[in-house]
Amino acid sequence: MQRMSRVSTAEGLARLGVRRLLLAIHDVSFPSDADEDTGRGSPGTRAASRLFAYAKSLGFTGIQLGPQGQTSRSNPSPYDSTIFGRHIGNIGLASLRRAGPLEGLVTDDDIEHAVTDSADIAEGARTGTVARHRSAYDAMHAIVDTAWRAFRSGARPDLAAPFAAFRAANASWLEREALYLAICATHDGHGFRSWPAHERDLWIGADRAIIGALVTAHAGVLDRHAFGQFLVEIEHRRVRTEAERVGLALYGDLQVGYADADAWAYAPVFRRDYLMGAPPSRTNPEGQPWGYPVLDPAQYAGAARALVAARAEKAFAEYDSMRIDHPHGLICPWVYRADDRDPAVAVRAGARLFESPDLDDHPALVAFAIVRGEQIDRAQPRYADRWVHELDATQIDRYAVLFDVLVERARAHGREASDLSCEVLSTMPTPLEAVLARYDLGRWRITQKANLDDATDVYRAENARRQDWVMLGNHDTAPVFSLVKSWPPTKREAWARHLAGRLQLAQPERLASDGFFASAMLAELFVSRAENVSIFFADLFGIEDRFNVPGLVDDANWTLRLPADFDALHRDRLARESALDLALAVDLALAADRAQR
Repeated sequence: MQRMSRVSTAEGLARLGVRRLLLAIHDVSFPSDADEDTGRGSPGTRAASRLFAYAKSLGFTGIQLGPQGQTSRSNPSPYDSTIFGRHIGNIGLASLRRAGPLEGLVTDDDIEHAVTDSADIAEGARTGTVARHRSAYDAMHAIVDTAWRAFRSGARPDLAAPFAAFRAANASWLEREALYLAICATHDGHGFRSWPAHERDLWIGADRAIIGALVTAHAGVLDRHAFGQFLVEIEHRRVRTEAERVGLALYGDLQVGYADADAWAYAPVFRRDYLMGAPPSRTNPEGQPWGYPVLDPAQYAGAARALVAARAEKAFAEYDSMRIDHPHGLICPWVYRADDRDPAVAVRAGARLFESPDLDDHPALVAFAIVRGEQIDRAQPRYADRWVHELDATQIDRYAVLFDVLVERARAHGREASDLSCEVLSTMPTPLEAVLARYDLGRWRITQKANLDDATDVYRAENARRQDWVMLGNHDTAPVFSLVKSWPPTKREAWARHLAGRLQLAQPERLASDGFFASAMLAELFVSRAENVSIFFADLFGIEDRFNVPGLVDDANWTLRLPADFDALHRDRLARESALDLALAVDLALAADRAQR
């Protein structure tokens, strides 16, 4: 594909009013060189640094990461990871080798043995195309174990004072995470739901004598866990510095859910009778029983608010801004009964926590209702966006209590509310809309889902507002190249007509090329009113394999990775018109913009 003008991509985006262009990529998908590959990606690799520089050269202004918490060995979903602790898989092996900031804690032989001895290392993992979670988990834990023993034996004494300071500053969550790991180990790895009551409900009773005895009994686990978190915190600071060096903002991801370790450790702030999920919607007609705990509204002025504030404080201290995963969970969560034996049935029969003043099947929610009965449209299903049709200012204030904390912490760290990216997809209930409006925040519009037969459809780019975030897809959708190839001729023809009209294409016949077609879809994002554009890495590089299928528990999920030669791959695919061409998309958008003036 050839450019039509000499305007740089960055200058072109500025002319089009695009302020933020983020490359979205999760930790596991980052590339690694052969000598730093554990079977899992990390933003701390040398190859990741090259990716940062390459993204900047293409015109990106930032990197959108996924949640960076520690996952379990059996569940790699980053949206089920810890809310405070980091994934130790993000420790770059190069940092542990000669001349790295963590040099002297392990030897090259230690690293090689840990990686080689780990289970299920496959060729795809070692060549950087497929992640192998269990083997990477085992390898990095073995490496951290070795590093901890070396540190205790006197290696790197210069790290002693910084480690002590880190541990003191983060003592509360370090202790809880480590105790969870220690008690899990005494139960053959089984989670807290199967533990004896005195251990399962440890934090509900909060007997400091018992907790203190456990801390003493498991002191070794606590020490080692804290050291691993200290190392990965050093790595994160280095990664952030590297992103800043090349001129990229680093966006974190504040997930709506909690790891099992957090559900156990902060049990007193959660309801025990309800769980959080996604209601039936256009995206998921059956709903999704996530099984996440629900913050207790009775503690919104106390412990629940404090937990949200602590998460927000840590997040805005460590990232330039944040993606807020499913902000409904902080404003108007959809909840379902925890005692129902069939969660799939329960979530469909659920209700919104604060919008259920008189439901016969959810009498426990009456006490938490913010809306009044006359503000509800009974002709609508209870999950509908307009189930509540009006709110007064006092009610909006009550809905906003936890979200206000995020904005407050953002501003305290020099960010603006407009920097926040709120993942609002097919559902925008009245309370959520009202809270976002008070901060002039927009929604997400994933244009591959657009209904071209409905001019009002929320996913259509022409309906985007200035404050919205637009994208072709994200980590939960099919990559755009595989999607376009899967469309029947009638759908592709309809999209071709749509794009030709939106972009006023001089050569609409070029839409016969998949690469031109996908780049034209990207150009449509650039001509929309939205100031914020996100591109998922699989779409950018023309990868057709899927990263994640929502609701599917499968070893193939969360495994897609970029190879170390990603730049050569991209250039080759651009030459063959099988990857997104940002420069072409900008030129098409500028031409359309000129034609519309």
